[in-house]
Amino acid sequence: MSLLAAALAVVAAVTALNLLLTVGLVKRLREHTVLLSDLGGTAPVIAVGAEVGDFTATAVSGISISRADLTDETLVGIFSVTCRPCRATVGDFAAYARTMPGGRGRVLAVVVGDPADAASFVSALSPVAHVVVEDSGGPVGAAFQAQAFPTMLRVAPDAAGRVVVAANRVQVGRPAALAA
Repeated sequence: MSLLAAALAVVAAVTALNLLLTVGLVKRLREHTVLLSDLGGTAPVIAVGAEVGDFTATAVSGISISRADLTDETLVGIFSVTCRPCRATVGDFAAYARTMPGGRGRVLAVVVGDPADAASFVSALSPVAHVVVEDSGGPVGAAFQAQAFPTMLRVAPDAAGRVVVAANRVQVGRPAALAA
């Protein structure tokens, strides 16, 4: 009988250890999920020097915007209404855009999602940028190959006049004059 009690004690100890390790693993996975979601679109989705695809879209202000309108260095921000890091970054992007030489005319913001859900983004970005609201896979997002959000780029014409990505990791936490 003592052998049975010893075996039962070993099984109980292994079960308790398994439970402890499982709880620790779940906790660690939750921490990693938060870290990964906070990274958002920090990984570049289009390479520096890559040509921006052709697009035409209508901004919420009613003006038509196309690749041909990007004649000077332009700040581009692409956000999704379902993206938590986008909601946290939109204010920094707007503050950064206010410091852009050339003002609102040299800032393009794209909000991916339902127009009704995009209202808070539009109100924050409209004073400092031309804002386009489009569905996932829309023409502007496709032109910039945006697959991760938020995506923040600087684009400019190259020597041949092609609109290319000048920077694919724009740091919006500091003024445009200082950031690279």
